[in-house]
Amino acid sequence: MSPVTGAPVPPRRKRLTGFYDLPFETLQERLQEMNAPTYRAQQMFDWAYGKLVEDYGDMGNVPSPLVESFSENLPFRTMKPIRQLVSDNGDTYKLLYQTFDGQFVETVLMLYPDRATVCVSCQVGCAVGCAFCATGLGGLTRNLSAGEIVQQTVDAARKARELGRQLTNLVMMGMGEPLQNYVETMKFIGIIHDPRGLNFGARRITISTSGIIPRIDALADEPYQVNLAVSLHAPNNELRSQLVPINGRYPVEDLLAACDRFAEKTGRRISFEYALMNGINNSDEIARELGQLLRGRLCHVNVIPFNPVDVLEFERPNPEMIERFASIVREAGIPTTVRYSRGVEIDAACGQLSAKHREEIRKAS
Repeated sequence: MSPVTGAPVPPRRKRLTGFYDLPFETLQERLQEMNAPTYRAQQMFDWAYGKLVEDYGDMGNVPSPLVESFSENLPFRTMKPIRQLVSDNGDTYKLLYQTFDGQFVETVLMLYPDRATVCVSCQVGCAVGCAFCATGLGGLTRNLSAGEIVQQTVDAARKARELGRQLTNLVMMGMGEPLQNYVETMKFIGIIHDPRGLNFGARRITISTSGIIPRIDALADEPYQVNLAVSLHAPNNELRSQLVPINGRYPVEDLLAACDRFAEKTGRRISFEYALMNGINNSDEIARELGQLLRGRLCHVNVIPFNPVDVLEFERPNPEMIERFASIVREAGIPTTVRYSRGVEIDAACGQLSAKHREEIRKAS
C-alpha cells in the first residue's frame, strides 16, 4: 500500500519510454549525448506539438541520421489506436488504445459550440473502486506514463484540427485516479503546458480526484494553476463510503477541509462532481443536505445524471427528478449545473469500451 494515498501499489513493469515522455530539457540532453546541436529540440517540439506530426519521418528539417537514430532508440508513439467510435451527431469521438504491453485505455474528444474538450486516462484500471464506475471493476493494472497521457492529448488535438477545431480544454476524468499517479500526472502537465511545445494553459486543465487528501494539499503548492474537481457523490459519510470506498480513509469532513485549504491557497473555485443515481443519492433530503454542506464554500456543483453501464444496476433518474435535485441545491445558494454525459450510444462512460473489447477478445480465444 502507498503510505501517502493508501492505494495498492501496482507491480513494477518494464516501461517503454517514448518521445512524448521527454520534457524539453531532457530532449536537449539526449541531443547533446548524440553530439547533435540542442537547437534541434525546438525544431522537434515544433513538429510534434505545433504541427502535430505523427512520426519522426514527418519532421522535414531534422537531418535523416538524427531521425533514424531517434526512430531506433526512442519510439515516437508507444500506444496504438485500435478502435474509434463516433456518436450519431458527430460531436463525440471515443478512441481505444492498445499500450505497448497489451493493455487498453480510452480517450474521449467532445465537441461543443464554444469549446473542444479531451477527457484523458491516467491509469490502466483504477484502485478506488467506486461502486458506479466500470473502470474499477477489474482493479488497477498499472499507471500510465506521462508520455502515454501526452499522446492522448496530442492525438485529440490532431483530430480536433482535422475537424476544423482547436483543442481548448482538458479534463483528467478518464480511466484512473490522477492523484494516485501523481508524479506522472504532474510531469504530463509540465510537458503540455510548456510554451515551447503545445503551450496548453493550466487554467484549461481540470484534475479530477476521488479525494486523496495529501495530494490535494500537494497540488495546491504546485506552480500550475489547474482546476480541481472532486468526485463527491454524497453529502455524508455513510452514503459516500458505500459509493466511494476511499471515503473510509478520507471522510467527508476531512476532504472538505482539504478543499477549503486548496481554495484558500490558490483562489480557484472547486467543482464538486455528483453522479446522480435513481433511488440512491437523489432524494430531496439528500439534496438539502448537500446544499447545507457546501454553503459558503468557493465551489460549483456539477450534477451528472448516471450514464448507464451494462454490468452495473444503477439507473438514471428521469429528467424531472434530475432538475428537482439541482434546483434544491441551487436554492441553498450553490451554483449548480446539470451535465449530461456525452456519447452514451458509443459507450462513452469510463471503462466501458475497454471492458467490451477485452470481453470480445476472451470470447474469440
